[in-house]
Amino acid sequence: MSDLIHDLRTWRFWRWFLIQTFSAVGVLAVLLELTNFIFGSLPIEGWPLAIIIAVVSVGYGLVRAWPRPIRQDYNSPNTRIEIVKGDLFVQDCNIVVGTCDTFDTSVPNVISKNSVQGQALERLYGGDTDQLDRELAAALQGKAVTSTIHKPGKTEKYGVGAVATLRNGSHRLYFLAYSEMNEANEAQSTPDGIWRSLASLWEEVSQTANGTAVAVPVIGGGQSRLSQVMPAQDSIRFIVMSFMFASRTKKVCDQLRIVVHPREFDRLDRLEVQAFLSSMRPS
Repeated sequence: MSDLIHDLRTWRFWRWFLIQTFSAVGVLAVLLELTNFIFGSLPIEGWPLAIIIAVVSVGYGLVRAWPRPIRQDYNSPNTRIEIVKGDLFVQDCNIVVGTCDTFDTSVPNVISKNSVQGQALERLYGGDTDQLDRELAAALQGKAVTSTIHKPGKTEKYGVGAVATLRNGSHRLYFLAYSEMNEANEAQSTPDGIWRSLASLWEEVSQTANGTAVAVPVIGGGQSRLSQVMPAQDSIRFIVMSFMFASRTKKVCDQLRIVVHPREFDRLDRLEVQAFLSSMRPS
């Protein structure tokens, strides 16, 4: 209910509501004028007619503008994108976990316990760092080490855009390196780095997901230190555009699900996000 009230308070809702309401008034006026011209009179006139026009127009405006789940289906490519409020780790699909280019896992010495990666370690691996390290090492076999770095923790760098694909029951975990680690164990990224890493992610998903939906967290905060440059709403646009461009080259998956933390979701202009998804349909 609070989400609905939030949407009803936005200027976008009221603008769209008024546009649709007055559009209905215009159409009804034309139809009534045509009816009067053909038959010479109307069965209802005066205030009763005005009330009927008002009720029908307002009802039409509400139906057209009423907030709905944030999702969009596309025919070209044949896929769906939806934005959901909730917990990334309860999604029944493939999951993307952001990490740094050294694939460090030590919590809390290197990786924050509250980060998406820290939560993945605790909730999917029961805090067993050794098991996660073994699976990451196996997934990274054959991938080129781009350089080494002198610091506590892991020292081999695989570069921004490296993806380690792990099994998670019947689904997959995509550990995506979208930030670069420095000697002080500080991870940083750039919009360009995130764009390149997303391109690598979609390539990996298209080859391994077999069409299964993939859930992605909002990228740009936390370890990447881009929350001021790329707030949640801009990050969502960024992810959507990257996914759509990749999907127009070849199919990535049947559904992209962007999972937004409740605190961030409540700050979104959800009608604007829906309008953006709709704008991504081919003209």
